[in-house]
Amino acid sequence: MQQAPAHLRLGVNIDHVATIRNARGGEHPDPVKAALLAVKAGADGITAHLREDRRHIRDEDIATLMAALTVPLNLEMAATQEMLGIALKHRPHAACIVPEKREERTTEGGLDAAGQIEMLRPIVGALGDAGIRVSLFIEPDPAQIEAAMRLGAPVVEFHTGRYAHLSGSERADELRRLSDAAALAAKNGIEPHAGHGLTFDNVGPVAAIPQVAELNIGHFLIGEAIFSGLESSIREMRRQMDLVR
Repeated sequence: MQQAPAHLRLGVNIDHVATIRNARGGEHPDPVKAALLAVKAGADGITAHLREDRRHIRDEDIATLMAALTVPLNLEMAATQEMLGIALKHRPHAACIVPEKREERTTEGGLDAAGQIEMLRPIVGALGDAGIRVSLFIEPDPAQIEAAMRLGAPVVEFHTGRYAHLSGSERADELRRLSDAAALAAKNGIEPHAGHGLTFDNVGPVAAIPQVAELNIGHFLIGEAIFSGLESSIREMRRQMDLVR
């Protein structure tokens, strides 16, 4: 059984700093500078999604992040041979396998690990053999957790987008689903993480789930930084998490 963590980690996703940079080309704003500011503000790790179309993080960003960071880098990646090769080249602390569609604006849901076990098995195996901690970005569903167990993934990250966009009793039902999934994962030795769509207003109930070890948050923090600064937005998110843990 996975032990409940004493400290709830915050992973800050810096993708959308790169999105702003890429809107005009050039080098500003620098996502690596943002990552270092995030660490200064209390981030326990940095997350970056290298997409097939390179719409935000670029290949050279991964190399620069690996050289600059003193905290773990979590590389979000699609389950493709190209991305596997890049992960094996750089060997980040962790790799989170996510679904990816070229036409989507952002990740729209969890990975169907249950329906893609044979395709995922060699990728998960190769990452693990290289000492990279594998995570699967999935819906809080028992079938997906069972698939993670069959694949030998040590971590799952639950997609909280549905929770974030619901309200009232529907949100309460989804929170219950997240809580039950986190308990099931931990019972079976898998470390549960969560992320997507979390804000100051909705993070508390997810952060309060005792088995959850890490939250990965990006878009909201980068947006909030426009008004209050990046360090301030991260410190406030850290404060909201600490209020319930």
